[in-house]
Amino acid sequence: MSGFKRDWNGNAKKRDGPKPPPKKVVQNQYTPMFETLRDELDQHHDRRERIIKASRDITALSKKIIFALQRVRKIDKELPKNIQAEVDTRLADISKLLATIAPEIQGINRYRYARSLMCLEELVEALTFLHYLKTQTLITPEQLTPIMDDLVRKAITPPEDVPMTDVNEPAATSPEKPEEKEIPKVSLTQDDYLYGVFDLTGEMMRFATTSTALTGTMAGGGAPGDEEPRTIVEDMHELGSFFEMLPVGPGKRFQWEKKLEVTRQSVQKVERLGYDRTIRGSERPKGWIPDLSGGDQPEEE
Repeated sequence: MSGFKRDWNGNAKKRDGPKPPPKKVVQNQYTPMFETLRDELDQHHDRRERIIKASRDITALSKKIIFALQRVRKIDKELPKNIQAEVDTRLADISKLLATIAPEIQGINRYRYARSLMCLEELVEALTFLHYLKTQTLITPEQLTPIMDDLVRKAITPPEDVPMTDVNEPAATSPEKPEEKEIPKVSLTQDDYLYGVFDLTGEMMRFATTSTALTGTMAGGGAPGDEEPRTIVEDMHELGSFFEMLPVGPGKRFQWEKKLEVTRQSVQKVERLGYDRTIRGSERPKGWIPDLSGGDQPEEE
């Protein structure tokens, strides 16, 4: 029985003499096909890992945008400067991440890696919440498309440096610009938009609870001179009715019904908040936060 020679420490000694010739790899007519499949699978797994890493970072940045927006106390066209600056910084970071994965999710790859792009739902939630706090309206998919394109374009297209010219010098003719390459786009699917708006209702409920407790009034807006401006309660009613009327797509019933149930709970919490403020608001001290965790509890006598 053959074995390795070892020294006093138990380490295998190097074999004396010439090394055995390497084994020949069996080659046949099918080898190139399997090598091509191997390379495609390696590219697929590497691409998927890059998308997952970027998606995780985009999700975290989108949540930070939402956390910053929750510090707003009223619906207005202009956000506080410190919050607006923080939102712009987060969006710039998201823009760089989207630009890195945009070339890899074109065509059929957009749907091939749909499960790895769950970050887009969180980004839609952040953008719709930002739009709502500024305009008290729901952003449409048509309005979101140019925003997404602009985010990718800002990171891919470098700023043009304009050379300074002397006033006395004649204006030089600008050289012909090379043909611009088509900038890849990150498209949003119907599910990305709808599920992002589903999650928006939860942020609206938290915003209504906090702003009402700290300001003593229900958040809302309207045209100047309106006696009864539209409040966030009415907006939640409209969103809830909108989702109740939508048909459920095939193969999406479980996730759809789960998010719809959470939306119903958010609408009911805001309703109870409005009812309590209207009926018993004068009895509550400023800063009081209602208990919206469960159903109606009987009062102790």
